[in-house]
Amino acid sequence: MHPALSVIAFTTLSGAGYGLAFVLALGHGNPAALSTKLGWFVALLLIAIGLLCSTLHLGNPQRAWRAFSQWRSSWLSREGVMAVLTFFPLTVLAAMSVLGDTFNLALGYAVAIMCGLTVYCTAMIYASLRTVPSWHTGWTPAVYLMFSMTAGTLIYLSFFGPASGTMSNRIWIMLALVFLVVAWGVKFFWHRRSKAVGYGQSTQESATGLGHIGSVRLLERPHMTGNYLTNEMGFRVARKHEAKLWFITLLVGFAVPVLLLLLALLVPMMAGFLSMVGTLSLLVGLFVERWLFFATARHAVGLYYGGDEALVPSD
Repeated sequence: MHPALSVIAFTTLSGAGYGLAFVLALGHGNPAALSTKLGWFVALLLIAIGLLCSTLHLGNPQRAWRAFSQWRSSWLSREGVMAVLTFFPLTVLAAMSVLGDTFNLALGYAVAIMCGLTVYCTAMIYASLRTVPSWHTGWTPAVYLMFSMTAGTLIYLSFFGPASGTMSNRIWIMLALVFLVVAWGVKFFWHRRSKAVGYGQSTQESATGLGHIGSVRLLERPHMTGNYLTNEMGFRVARKHEAKLWFITLLVGFAVPVLLLLLALLVPMMAGFLSMVGTLSLLVGLFVERWLFFATARHAVGLYYGGDEALVPSD
């Protein structure tokens, strides 16, 4: 499917923001410390920027409010409702630290749960789509949640956590390493399933409704030029680019952060700088990962146009 930059920015930035808010909401950091106050500000900023980016993908942004009315059946609507419901107590918790140097643990636990539910709802927008078999799996919300937690943990460690060289800093580095390994392990299983599932149980026979007369193949394209379906739902990245981008994702998003965090354990005085570079590298890797998440997805409607063989790859 066509990877919209607004949706990539939305899912990546808001996920990192909710992950950081989750860490802070569990009571990590002194509420009176400047670093913690800045951490709350950055968490709210990332979430706000992400949510604003999501509106850029709407055909009629002025009607966005209508999406909230379908929460009984739509994960998109549930995500919007949860984002609004979470933002208010999250802002209160941040204000308690920024303005009053205080923290409420009960409210913090509630906010942490709501942050996780919001990310889960975002992931279910895609996981609920049966027409995209690679997304329609429990691995999809697992990937979103783990990457959100990993990004939040690394951002806290690098910019708002304990000072370099302290035992607390070393514990956070080891925790970040665990999150990195688990998150990319989950992504690996998602990726392997995605490559194997293809169009799922859908076939050209089921897509055209002509299976009752026998095997179906595309004789001629329905039209000479592309349309909305072929451009958006039938987008396909060239295999050579897909392999290259997947390698870059693993290198920048996993290998580099892990290597830098291991070096941070060995060279405590450089831990702050190394973890910062590792965090920035992870965020770049997550942007590429999320681009591939959309670009490599096969929508069942592509079978009507002949499947992979007939759809022209993007350069």
